[in-house]
Amino acid sequence: MKIFLDNVSINSSSGPNGFAKKISEEFKKNHEVYTSVYKLMNDKVNPDVQLSFIASECKLAPIIQRLDGIYFNSEQDFMSLNLPIEATYNEADAVIFQSRFNKQLTESFFGQRKNSHVISNGTNIRLINDILPMSIPNLNKFEKVWCCASSWRPHKRLKENIRYFKECSKNNECLVIAGENPDIREYDDRIFYAGHLSWLDLISLMKRSSYFIHLSWLDHCPNVVIDARAAGCQIICSSSGGTREIAGEDAVIIQEDEWDFSPIKLYNPPDIDFTRRVSGKISPSCDIIDVAESYLSVISGVI
Repeated sequence: MKIFLDNVSINSSSGPNGFAKKISEEFKKNHEVYTSVYKLMNDKVNPDVQLSFIASECKLAPIIQRLDGIYFNSEQDFMSLNLPIEATYNEADAVIFQSRFNKQLTESFFGQRKNSHVISNGTNIRLINDILPMSIPNLNKFEKVWCCASSWRPHKRLKENIRYFKECSKNNECLVIAGENPDIREYDDRIFYAGHLSWLDLISLMKRSSYFIHLSWLDHCPNVVIDARAAGCQIICSSSGGTREIAGEDAVIIQEDEWDFSPIKLYNPPDIDFTRRVSGKISPSCDIIDVAESYLSVISGVI
């Protein structure tokens, strides 16, 4: 089978592109995978299907749209930003949502449609198992390590991650914050800023960590949580959005008020009441092999 991955940049480290790289590597075990229109044209290849990430750039085959979210920030021109996504949504032969939350959100804006599926993200379990835990003097002197990672923006709620750590950790535990553009700088002997890390280094940090905090507001299906869970971290996350759907049954879920899917000021998230804690209830497979099989089932149905 010839599969065209549309609107992806395999060398990018962003969430959608990082997932595209993982699933393309799994597809390549038994199928031909293309990520360039020019290569398709040069090789005179007609793909059997195209998996369009977010919005299609062109149509070369039956389209399966892989959605990781839509725009709903009332402080942006979200309606215009959503136009190419909605156009692909209406044209696609099938749609894959990352989470039930993502499906509900999209349907509330664009309407329901046939042949839609919820398939959460996955990661390379075997590669993660082979990566050694990070070992550096700053971490080795602590009994337990907490970590969090993101491309930091206000709705990722780094401030709340730090507050949770300071209120719930022990004195012999530390927090490592990975990712670019942190919007909060905390000067504390137990808190470290690692900046941008490669995927391998981030996994190494996660394997050294006991807890991964992701109190992001209205997130969809964050790949860092998938990776952290696969690396053995206990996840601490918000009930808002779709993160709780992938956090595992041992996760700590901080309950928040339900959202009615109306446009909202995304970069003005509420503070969290940490006393509203419950245990996780959902534990889907985070193995990219299982995820790829689910994708291939949808692809086969479309073809």
